[in-house]
Amino acid sequence: MGVLVVGSVALDSVKTPFGEVRDALGGSATFFSVAAAYFTDVALVAVVGSDFPAEHVEMLRSRGIDVSGLVTETGKTFRWEGVYGYDLNDRETLDTQLNVFESFRPVIPERLAEAEFVFLANIDPELQLSVLEQVTGPRLVACDTMNFWIEGKRSALDELMRRVDIMVMNDAECRMLADEPNLIRAARTVLGMGPKSIVVKKGEHGAVLADSDCFFSAPAFPCEDVFDPTGAGDSFAGGFMGYLAKTGDVTTAGIRRAVIYGTVMASFCVEEFSVDGMTSLSQADIEGRFGMLKDLSHFEAG
Repeated sequence: MGVLVVGSVALDSVKTPFGEVRDALGGSATFFSVAAAYFTDVALVAVVGSDFPAEHVEMLRSRGIDVSGLVTETGKTFRWEGVYGYDLNDRETLDTQLNVFESFRPVIPERLAEAEFVFLANIDPELQLSVLEQVTGPRLVACDTMNFWIEGKRSALDELMRRVDIMVMNDAECRMLADEPNLIRAARTVLGMGPKSIVVKKGEHGAVLADSDCFFSAPAFPCEDVFDPTGAGDSFAGGFMGYLAKTGDVTTAGIRRAVIYGTVMASFCVEEFSVDGMTSLSQADIEGRFGMLKDLSHFEAG
């Protein structure tokens, strides 16, 4: 069925206690696309500058990702620089240069406008709404957001939530959006704002799915080697949406399985810098971790 993603493609400079990279391939749409491409056809809409390395575009294309919506503008590519300490849940942003991304106005190519599954990665909610005006009757729309938009673009975000099926956010963002410290009550409050389901990412503590009928908690995969958590949430979303688009199963049971596949892809992401942890996987690797997560959370009633 395929999935359309609209978001950022960037060059990241990241330092962790385990190493560092300069101008490595990054961006929300990038991590999402590489993860989702293991499950389904992916079309990416984003903008890069004239300095963006051609080999990165070829890498995406080689993975079957449709880059016809990746526009090159004169100027520099969006750049982000950050540093992590030993607590990889916390990071410090050292520098953000929006460059050509500052004037990004997504235009969905006509042949992609009929996508059944649409993911609105973390961009201005006004731009996310503009994408919804360009697509024609998608079967399922999911979106990401962040504290910056919750604080600064709340009106547009409120409208967006009334028009999407699934909200994806981390636990701090969920609490902020709901103005509620308890995560369970916060998730229920967000559901009351419009989306049919909410997926709350909790980093090394897994993820939570809530809808009107269930509350499902999934563990994180216990990685022994974690080098760089950058892009883990976007990789989670890629695995999550990729599985839904592959199967077409948007029942509660299907969405639960999608959460696990999202968790699997995030676990591979954090084991290397940039997208390198996800570029040489086999289906056996993915299914193996899915099975391990199933075993990890299984127990028999007494």
